[in-house]
Amino acid sequence: MLDVCLLGCGGMMPLPYRHLTSLMARYNGSSLLIDCGEGTQIAVREKGWSFKPIDTICFTHYHGDHIGGLPGLLLTMGNAERTEPLTLIGPRGLAKVVNSLRVIAPELPFEIRYQEIQGDEQEFSLDGYRLKAFKVNHRVTCYGYTLMLDRNGKFDAERAKTQGIPLKYWNPLQKGETIRTEDGMVLTPDMVLGPPRKGIRLTYTTDTRPTESILQNAKDSDLFICEGMYGEEEKLGNARQRKHMMMREAALLASEAGVKEMWLTHYSPSMPHPEQYLDRLREIFPKTKCGRDGMSCELDFED
Repeated sequence: MLDVCLLGCGGMMPLPYRHLTSLMARYNGSSLLIDCGEGTQIAVREKGWSFKPIDTICFTHYHGDHIGGLPGLLLTMGNAERTEPLTLIGPRGLAKVVNSLRVIAPELPFEIRYQEIQGDEQEFSLDGYRLKAFKVNHRVTCYGYTLMLDRNGKFDAERAKTQGIPLKYWNPLQKGETIRTEDGMVLTPDMVLGPPRKGIRLTYTTDTRPTESILQNAKDSDLFICEGMYGEEEKLGNARQRKHMMMREAALLASEAGVKEMWLTHYSPSMPHPEQYLDRLREIFPKTKCGRDGMSCELDFED
């Protein structure tokens, strides 16, 4: 099961009722943060979640509304006597940007490990899941992310018995491990597992024009969280010039990608009530929702 919380859905500047951009996902005791805008710490506290399990923080890009909350978060982690390493993932220049921000958080009791994204896309293996970064189209280098939880095929006990596989090997084979027995036999998961089952797929993208990379990576996602900077059609010129996305364009992407559900995020501060456009958007993609701070869900494997 994957817990997902949209901590902040504001763009450009925080508002009294809207924190800046951040998303948190929890799986199997670890937590992933995507972006860390101003207000992220408050949003985590309001949700009742903890900073301690955060193992990885990813950045779409380095504009202030996506990374401005990082120094304070690092200080909080340090004051909580964290000692485990923290992995940061982002576009090139990651270490330089973060170290500049750390002028106000120079001493931390834990190691920071930097992983700069190489090329147009790159995949990372993290704490039992896969994370793929893919380049989008903003005024600066910017990436979207797809989080994937794979699921092995169903374990077939009868096949295991027929092949004489000792019971002590069943569990590791079910987990996908390959085993070499004491007498030299090699046991592989395909000997006891059926075809892979559907996993869980979450795609997050913001600060971009519509791109083919978004369409391909969001395809068949269980949840697609996408920028909806503007709702008014007269703002299309602004969206094109500033490399942002219209709500209508996000709904078209969701429909074409065949996602199960879409949450809009990263609203312009000039749009206090994004839900006023919801009826029109649902004509394009019925499972559209207007994201809000603290909005959350649990994504589970299908039976």
